[in-house]
Amino acid sequence: MMSYDWQAGLFLFGTVIVLTVATNFLPFKVPALQQERLRNRKANKAKLALAKYPPVVNAGRWVGGLSNLAFFAAVAPFCVTLAPQPWWRMLLDIAAVLMIYDLFYYLMHRFLFHGQGYFRRIHGLHHQARSPTHIDAYYVHPLETFMGLNLFLWLIPALAWAWGPFHAVSIGLAYVIYVQLNILNHCAVDLPYFPFKTLHWITTKHALHHKNMHMGNYATITLLYDKLFGTLE
Repeated sequence: MMSYDWQAGLFLFGTVIVLTVATNFLPFKVPALQQERLRNRKANKAKLALAKYPPVVNAGRWVGGLSNLAFFAAVAPFCVTLAPQPWWRMLLDIAAVLMIYDLFYYLMHRFLFHGQGYFRRIHGLHHQARSPTHIDAYYVHPLETFMGLNLFLWLIPALAWAWGPFHAVSIGLAYVIYVQLNILNHCAVDLPYFPFKTLHWITTKHALHHKNMHMGNYATITLLYDKLFGTLE
């Protein structure tokens, strides 16, 4: 039975804070990325001037904040450890968490949010952004925010129950990668040249998904499952 390890939980939270600050600061020392950030911020400002944007964005942030607070305070300390683990195990754990989550998110996104009825209408709010920019990562119905975020967060204790606790650094890295990729997917990036071609490809593929509710590219971490299941656009 897993025990509540408050020290590992606190270390996990600190790891997430440090990595989040680093990923929000260091990449933008590169002039090309700084220019793209400024372009997205200009678009964000225009969108936030619309009456419909601030209530949705603020509601989503409240839902996300409370979900994260509950996870990091009450759940994560049962799932993580500071006991040494080999580097290959840590890399395997990160990849497993992200790819298992992405499979379930692909299924939820494709068959629930792009299906028929209530959840399609809920997801339609997010798809009002035909040409997404950074702020559209947050322009999501709060119920969808709750479902997507908690799918990721509650996968961690489920896997820890089956496999044993993860190292705190592994979960910290997996969490930050998950968050940053979900934001990055919605950024407008026009850098179709080395070394930014992959970044350009990722954002272009998700922008294509936003064109209408009938486009593919449902996964959020990678597009592997879209390729496997024939929904890659």
